[in-house]
Amino acid sequence: MTETKKPFHSGFVAIVGRPNVGKSTLMNALIGEKIAIVSARPQTTRSRLMGVLTGDGWQIVFLDTPGIHTPRSRLGEYMMQSVRDAMDGVEMLMVLLDAANVTEADRKVAADLTQKKTPKLLVLNKLDLVKPERVLALMGEFGSLGYDTIIPVSAKTGDGLEDLKQALAASLPEGPQYFPDDMITDQPERQLCAELIREKALVHLRDEVPHGIGVEMMAINRVRDDLTEIHATIYCEREAHKGIIIGKGGAMLRTIGTEAREDIERLMCTHVDLQLWVKVRPDWRNRPEDLRNLGYDSRRG
Repeated sequence: MTETKKPFHSGFVAIVGRPNVGKSTLMNALIGEKIAIVSARPQTTRSRLMGVLTGDGWQIVFLDTPGIHTPRSRLGEYMMQSVRDAMDGVEMLMVLLDAANVTEADRKVAADLTQKKTPKLLVLNKLDLVKPERVLALMGEFGSLGYDTIIPVSAKTGDGLEDLKQALAASLPEGPQYFPDDMITDQPERQLCAELIREKALVHLRDEVPHGIGVEMMAINRVRDDLTEIHATIYCEREAHKGIIIGKGGAMLRTIGTEAREDIERLMCTHVDLQLWVKVRPDWRNRPEDLRNLGYDSRRG
């Protein structure tokens, strides 16, 4: 007697929403590993990032996207094109809101996305920061827009994440397993390392500096099995910003480097000798060649 093979369900899910609603934090929490950098700065995510979650009989491929905003540079245009590309051809849109701070801009984005023919699920994040009656009010408000499924979660505490995983898995069509069980992202090692360096800069630098920060990986060399040497350049747009990044006696650059090295060592499972330089590259966010060198394909837009 032939055993009937259990159907496999899979699909791509784009995580979309305004800046700072917690998209990257949520994807990291769902995957269970840090594959997207996070900070309190708006527009931390600059490119489409992929995270893979595989369960019993299903696989969800998440596409984390930059926050939806009005671009003011070629980098901003690239970021918005990344959002549009991510939404094209996916099996589901996961629209994310910060339940503790729903703005009119958030409401407009949520309403506009209901026009998409793709199945949509609305997630109210930061459940830990709001009262239950506020959550119920928001569920009623956005349910009237046409979102059939609304799930409140806290990416920080983990509340609601299992319900969200099950709701997504139950909505997926039958399909192939796109990636091996143990694969969690498609990001190359160089990109992951550059992003970890940029994350530490975002965390520690003053408000006027972070948006003008870019990181270029110059070299990654395996010196021996237990030691990797990495050379990277942090670019900024103004000479004054260079001094802030380096800090008095090099203190700020050492802090950024030390914290980045610790994360990179966990990622690569080796000791790391991280060498950082800081260079001024005026208006790099509008220069196609600079955008390409830093991993942002500016050929679109």
